[in-house]
Amino acid sequence: MTIAGPDVEIPRTSITSFVLRHAHEHGSRIATTDVSRGTSYTFAELASQIRRGARGLRELGLRTGDVLAVLAPNVPEYPIAYHAAALAGGTVVALNPLDTSDDLVDRLEEAGARFLVTVPHEMPKVRAFLDRTDVEQVVVLGEADGATPFAALVAHDEIVETALDPSEDVVTVLHSSGSTGLPKGVLLTHRNMIAKALLTSLVAPTGPGERALAMPPFHHAFGLSMMMNASLHQGTTLVTMERFDPEAFLSAIEEHRITRLYIVPTIAVLLAKSPLVDRYDLSSLRSIVSGGASLDPRIARLVRERIGCDIGQGYGLTEAMVSFMQSPDTTTGSVGRTAPGVECKIVDTDSGAELGRGEHGEVLIRGPHVMKGYLNAPEATRRVLEPDGFLHTGDLGYVDDDGELFIVDRIKELIKYKGQQVSPVELEAILMRHPKIADAAVIGVPDEESSEIPKGFIVTAEVVTAQEIMDWVAERVAPYKKIRQIEFIDKIPRTPVGKIERRTLSARALAATG
Repeated sequence: MTIAGPDVEIPRTSITSFVLRHAHEHGSRIATTDVSRGTSYTFAELASQIRRGARGLRELGLRTGDVLAVLAPNVPEYPIAYHAAALAGGTVVALNPLDTSDDLVDRLEEAGARFLVTVPHEMPKVRAFLDRTDVEQVVVLGEADGATPFAALVAHDEIVETALDPSEDVVTVLHSSGSTGLPKGVLLTHRNMIAKALLTSLVAPTGPGERALAMPPFHHAFGLSMMMNASLHQGTTLVTMERFDPEAFLSAIEEHRITRLYIVPTIAVLLAKSPLVDRYDLSSLRSIVSGGASLDPRIARLVRERIGCDIGQGYGLTEAMVSFMQSPDTTTGSVGRTAPGVECKIVDTDSGAELGRGEHGEVLIRGPHVMKGYLNAPEATRRVLEPDGFLHTGDLGYVDDDGELFIVDRIKELIKYKGQQVSPVELEAILMRHPKIADAAVIGVPDEESSEIPKGFIVTAEVVTAQEIMDWVAERVAPYKKIRQIEFIDKIPRTPVGKIERRTLSARALAATG
């Protein structure tokens, strides 16, 4: 059984031309600004700066197919740097500023980057590792010794668009979260990136006059595709935040009269439970989109009741975002129905046989947004991409009679207790309902008798004992699903988009047992 959304036509052009398609109509409207309003660009200025920056990069030596890396937080100039490189025919590697120098060197070397765009406060780090890379030119969004100011690049005339093949030419390299292995570079063509932005605009539309708080990082698919590109394509203003702080986040919503939020589930918990929320006027919010990890339906309900606006979650992954999206009539707990142009099927995890409605198996996705492959990893690409174009997501789920997808867990994260499969996500959802628990994560730890047993890592909101927590869970699950170990922890390690770093917790558990 394969389910599919309605057909959609993907324009045959560059991602930049697609994003700027209506920029002239929005003209004097603000396209990007930071939370302090220190820097702002209108749509007309944004388009001009991108075209001039593209010419400047060509003058600097960037040629079609050259790789340019961006190492920067969310700043108003980020979309200018990204799209200037894309328009000049380059491939952009989006780097995470939180990564170590060694990680950054690995990313730059793996991609063969010759150019690096960064911000002034990252220059000391860049200078320290630069001689370990093949980077020839450093461009800074501002002023810094040893780097070309981006302002010098946009002093050139506007460029005529570089010829390219949208279906084949890679414009972006993002890195997967690596939840089941080391992070891999995901190769995304112009067509892939257009599809990601277009599908977002269809399933979670905004429009001119709306304002989105750009808090999810642009170096991640959620921030780059669903937020940055889709918002600018639709004429929505992006208000950038360099780093998350609860009070600054809430203050920005109030001050800038934000209408659309893109958040991760940890921020949804803040909106649902934090007393800070009551100090701010959030009445401007019209809609919230949650992504990056599974959103607890109970938390979603609390947000709706408290904030008074709709909150929905989508489903996708760096390799295929966005694939599903909730609508007002979808079932609580589902991630919605297929996006336009997207196909989905569920297959048996052992035999690969296609399954029917309600049967649990691996989720496979096909569509114009599915990646071209992994960078320098043909074998890994073959493992996840079928010859017919279907992508193995590694997620366990099922489709109900209404065509809605329910995600159960990551296949490789399932805990095997005496031959029974136990879902960490299910146990985490139960733990989060305990009134004395602020955050929780569950992993499987080795056990001689049972193969693996579920262990919970708990951040408390009030004093509670391990036995009280284990009894709470035991009352709500089958006997084989009971949590059998508890460890109290100050903070659950998570990726920037809110996914639990289970490998970090597994290493902690292993160290504790010697």
